[in-house]
Amino acid sequence: MRILIVGGTRFVGRHITEAALAAGHEVSLLHRGRTGAELFPGVERLTADRDADLSVLRGRSWDATVDVSAYLPAQVTALSGALSTGRYAFVSSTAVYRAPEAPGFTEDSPLAELDGPVPESVTNETYGPLKVLCERAAADAFGASALVVRPTYVIGPDDYTGRFTYWVNRIARGGEVLAPGDPADPVQVVDARDLAAWIVSMLERERGGVFHAATPAPPFSFGDLLETVAAEVGPAGTTLTWVGQDFLLAEGESGRSLPLWSEGDAFRAVNTADSSAALAAGLDPRPLRRSIREIREAESSFSVPGTLTPGREAELLSRWAARP
Repeated sequence: MRILIVGGTRFVGRHITEAALAAGHEVSLLHRGRTGAELFPGVERLTADRDADLSVLRGRSWDATVDVSAYLPAQVTALSGALSTGRYAFVSSTAVYRAPEAPGFTEDSPLAELDGPVPESVTNETYGPLKVLCERAAADAFGASALVVRPTYVIGPDDYTGRFTYWVNRIARGGEVLAPGDPADPVQVVDARDLAAWIVSMLERERGGVFHAATPAPPFSFGDLLETVAAEVGPAGTTLTWVGQDFLLAEGESGRSLPLWSEGDAFRAVNTADSSAALAAGLDPRPLRRSIREIREAESSFSVPGTLTPGREAELLSRWAARP
């Protein structure tokens, strides 16, 4: 197939590009040219700002298109107007839902809706509802054949956010590790490489529809996740000390300084998605411990700006232990 990847040089897009090439497909990349110039020599690059001018697509056609960089519905609409493609896949998010009522929610659960005009900027509050509108724009443009993939936290090498990588590298240093909030909080992840290979296979099989890409099946908790990391890369003597949410918030900490921490957000329940439809359609997640090991091997020197420094972590642990 001839596949166009919209945003194919950073993390998820990069792994989709690698998966498509590994499967023998002819790939074109549409991106702004700001990252990844050294990647994928010989692959056609179409440089454009999707918010400004997509004339570079005129007169061209592809068998399939993967869109990993749309956050506003107008971006999907503009792309569809300029594009000639046989299949279309949109990478969305489990953030599209209202706070789910129960674990194991399915793809037909109620979606988050916006009141009033469509915002022009993406914030923590508008991200999910805007992804809903992007999905609807995709359905309007490409019909039932469109593939909509809703992942939860995506992990793996080359993750520029470093949200999961932070925990792999922190726990690999050993000692007493500050673990934030409630260890029972649910969490789900998917390895970007497994996600990418599955999306390419779905295009090859001309499969459309809406699917969760989130594992493991609930119940699986943040405590389970960090214990799994510790079992794979933690040196002997590594311990997790769970520090309360109210204490951390009062100290000015957040999900930025302690990645993947929900901060008690009601929407943490979106980490309890039922992925049985995707699994039945061929999603084949590697064991979590393998992902952890491979991330550590590839990203051992990666640091995440804004996360706890060793000194700050020690200070917080000392204050937590000294509480009356």
